[in-house]
Amino acid sequence: MSIALGPGAVAVEAIDPTAIDAGVAAHYGDPLREQRVLATTVGLVDRGNRGVVAVPGEDRLTWLHSLTTQHLSGLTPLSGTELLVLSPHGHVEQHAVVLDDGSTTWLDIEPGSSGALLDFLNRMRFLMRVEPTDRGADVAVLSLVGPSSVEALAALGVAAPAAPQVDPVPGAKFASGSVPVGPTTRYAAVPLPGGGHVRAMSYGYDLLVPRSAVAGLVAAAGVPLAGLWAFEALRVADRRPRLGFDTDHRTLPAEVGWLAGAVHLDKGCYRGQETVARVHHLGRPPRRLVLLHLDGASDELPRPGTPVTTVAAGSTVEGRAVGVTGTAAHHYELGPIALALVKQNVPVDAALRIGPTAAAIDPT
Repeated sequence: MSIALGPGAVAVEAIDPTAIDAGVAAHYGDPLREQRVLATTVGLVDRGNRGVVAVPGEDRLTWLHSLTTQHLSGLTPLSGTELLVLSPHGHVEQHAVVLDDGSTTWLDIEPGSSGALLDFLNRMRFLMRVEPTDRGADVAVLSLVGPSSVEALAALGVAAPAAPQVDPVPGAKFASGSVPVGPTTRYAAVPLPGGGHVRAMSYGYDLLVPRSAVAGLVAAAGVPLAGLWAFEALRVADRRPRLGFDTDHRTLPAEVGWLAGAVHLDKGCYRGQETVARVHHLGRPPRRLVLLHLDGASDELPRPGTPVTTVAAGSTVEGRAVGVTGTAAHHYELGPIALALVKQNVPVDAALRIGPTAAAIDPT
């Protein structure tokens, strides 16, 4: 069950039938007001289009530890983290947010990516005691977002789990053994009465719940609904990348900031580990993720993958391509903004364009 058809909801696919985010509400009539609600009080966002893969079994944590970028072998029950699955050349193929309940490790991932992740996991099972399963049809992800999220959790009969902890990224050429053992990001979790779990996140709390319980949770929480557009605009402003939107087939973890939180740099071998180590020790990935401010001359936002080009001094003529646009959004305070992957040598004060739109890198 989705809450996308709540009062006033405009579904993502009604605006863009080809959108990956089909199946949830883009907005409920006023996306800028919904952003303000998420930023200043609290709102509930339906993210039930996300894929959910469950990995039960005695060997689940040591097995996932050996396959992914995160240190998972000692992950404690009722906690979570983030992980990446890399190609043999170190490019990001999957990004998952994790929650382990003591018997099953839950991976919530981008919409439409469950099949590819399950195919990879099943090819790597060998004799391990694990049973990866697609659970997206019966488990949904909702997000309580905003500074008043704790009060909303109390209405659900839940005490707020501890705030997330993120370890600093060690410097290049760090000594082996100097990185603490365990996940580099730790998200505390608690059970929900009636089934499901709450996981603390930087923006509020994620609820992984049976779809049959969604309507009751929405009613019990008693907070305004906000669409995915509002959630995404705040994500862009926070510079939180999203796989497939702010990444491409060449993206390395260091380019988009995933070394902080999704990668353990001293955990031993996994697919793509050599590239991760080499790029980190050189200290200069080929590209970097930036926040762009757009000139606002047009209401139309650039689509992910649109080239970012330079502009010669004193000219409006597009020059050479220096990057690609990721997610773009209308922010309730900042105006039109976008994430972009640009070459490492692009100056922070460079004059840039995205098609007809002037763009400037946020220097902060």
